Amino acid sequence: MEGDLHNVIQFIDFDRLPFAIFMLLVGWVVVVLSGSFLDDLAERVPSRRLMFKKAKAIVRFVLYFLIAVLVGSAVLRLESQALLALTGTIGVAVGFALKDLLGSLIAGVILLIDEPFQVGDRITFQGAYGEVTEIGLRSVRVVTLDDNAVTIPNNLFLTEAVASANAGALDCMVVVPFYIGAAEDFGRARRIVHEATVTSRFVYLNKPVVTLLEDAFLGERFVTIVKVKAYVYDARHEKAFSTDVTERVKRAFAAGGIQTPDQVYRDLDLNEGRELAAGDV
Repeated sequence: MEGDLHNVIQFIDFDRLPFAIFMLLVGWVVVVLSGSFLDDLAERVPSRRLMFKKAKAIVRFVLYFLIAVLVGSAVLRLESQALLALTGTIGVAVGFALKDLLGSLIAGVILLIDEPFQVGDRITFQGAYGEVTEIGLRSVRVVTLDDNAVTIPNNLFLTEAVASANAGALDCMVVVPFYIGAAEDFGRARRIVHEATVTSRFVYLNKPVVTLLEDAFLGERFVTIVKVKAYVYDARHEKAFSTDVTERVKRAFAAGGIQTPDQVYRDLDLNEGRELAAGDV
């Protein structure tokens, strides 16, 4: 190991080391400024936000590669025979010392090329659901709907299943279920849910709005589920959309006398209690 380290050191031009450090700092500033510039463009032009986010990830990888090449060519003595010896030495050293990092780096490049998801997508991975904010050299950063930052190593995405809610598109499907008593007026409930959805300011009407009915057991209770599937024009409004629709549906249900399963069973329990009390009398 000491011999390998000595072989590497002998090819370093220490006189040019300050210049290499300067180039490294300049490169880092360029990476930060370019990322900030593209982030600003993404927020200023919402309809092209995902495109600018994707461009940021690609630009970052390209800049990292160029910085590595420029710094390496500045600080290393790369004579023809020395280059072969150095390549072999560094290859062995890096292979053992940075195996996981190189695996994540290669996985990051594959993610950018294969595109199972992009920066700005809403993804589900190993129980975490949120927006991809960065595809980095080592990891993918996801911000959940509770504003928690989750960091996931790139190489995990090559072996585990990942689901993307919007797959590179700005719009995103949202599914909102509503539960009513099995004996309630399901036709009226369905119309209420549909109207509340299509009149929401967050809905994307260029894609279909679908309402579905399903009878199911909720615990020990038999209920009817009115489920709406609709798209929001921007995935970031997912929770605002579901909140808006839910609020107006609940008000309309209350005004129209449509009861939830809890209300139905509570009324049944009260009636049973009155009957028992009357029997005792």
